[in-house]
Amino acid sequence: MSLSILVSNPLVVERARGLVSSFQSVSLNQRVKKACLKSKVPGARSGLCVCALPSYVMDKLENTQTTHKELTMRLADPEVAGDPKEYMRISRQASEMNAVIEAYERLVAAGLELDEAKEMMKDAAGDPEMLTMAQDEAQQLKDELVELEEKLTLLLLPTDPLDERNIMLEVRAGTGGDEAGIWAGDLMRMYQRFAESEGWKVTAVSGTEADMGGYKEVVLEITGEKVYSKLKFEAGVHRVQRVPATESGGRVHTSTATVAVMPEVDEVEVKIDPGDIDMSTARSGGAGGQNVNKVETAVDLMHKPTGIRIFCTEERSQLKNRIRAMQILRAKLFDLQLAEQHAEISSRRKSQVGSGSRSEKIRTYNYKDNRVSDHRAKANFDLNNFMGGDIKGAIDTLLAMEQQEKLEELAAEFIQL
Repeated sequence: MSLSILVSNPLVVERARGLVSSFQSVSLNQRVKKACLKSKVPGARSGLCVCALPSYVMDKLENTQTTHKELTMRLADPEVAGDPKEYMRISRQASEMNAVIEAYERLVAAGLELDEAKEMMKDAAGDPEMLTMAQDEAQQLKDELVELEEKLTLLLLPTDPLDERNIMLEVRAGTGGDEAGIWAGDLMRMYQRFAESEGWKVTAVSGTEADMGGYKEVVLEITGEKVYSKLKFEAGVHRVQRVPATESGGRVHTSTATVAVMPEVDEVEVKIDPGDIDMSTARSGGAGGQNVNKVETAVDLMHKPTGIRIFCTEERSQLKNRIRAMQILRAKLFDLQLAEQHAEISSRRKSQVGSGSRSEKIRTYNYKDNRVSDHRAKANFDLNNFMGGDIKGAIDTLLAMEQQEKLEELAAEFIQL
């Protein structure tokens, strides 16, 4: 998750500030001082570094620093340097810790500088000008410490290991007949526009067109930076209230479409028994030249244990459609595994953001009032902008809610200690 998104969101920053404030007590000061005394950061063992973070958070910071040093040493190992994949993996792990390490080391240094400023205030008792300078410096350092504590609190929150992944995004027509298919097509184009604004690449990998326009179901592959992290909350039922193009009487209809957001996975993460698959071929039909119409390039795949069926026609060769069909199947099976995990988590705590279930009603699009209502965020957005691909406001709100929940869990962990 990008820290800039979190820090720029007042809701998250205010919650982090409140959490840090709750750490401040006499007993905690003693625990933090002990943490500083055993710190491996140069200068911290003087015991002068006292901040509002509790000792278990300081322990986490020190463990992160130790791990970072170990990873850096491994990068200098000739065996690792000779293995490009391993080198990139370790390098990525180390770089993900850089922001924490830099903020932590600055936290300790600022604490020491604050104590030096306080000593200067004592020495400058008879010099008003020097005293004012020392007081100003001390106040600046106090403000910086507060900011660093808030930043570190956010940086230490657990991240979703899937956030970096590309996705398969499936939009499927729900209730509402022909209008549901048209609505599924509208949603697909909304996500295409948002992806373009983010600089992502969108590829249609599978789709079945509806009779009156739109799609019965369509699957998009979206690749780019942190795609899953920004679109994972789009999974669920999207309800539309409008007068359909197929309605001659001018009555408002309610239709739905279901969105599934599936992180891409490789063959190692999801094992598929070849005996569980029935695969046949057919002619694709449609545009694309004589090859797709005369040669059986389309692939019809059925996964017998789950009943998942994939009909892939987008590629111009049978081999490529086979590869695409298996890629979609792996994503769908992994999505089923995630759904089981989310159900287990939801049984322990109710998430405000939502379960990520495709059956959960998450949003209503009201065309009469030009309003999009997100039921999880309890917030409204301009419909015209939203359908034009400007969904960042809703995404940022939901990201902030997720971070707030993690902050509350961190606070609960602190209370139990």
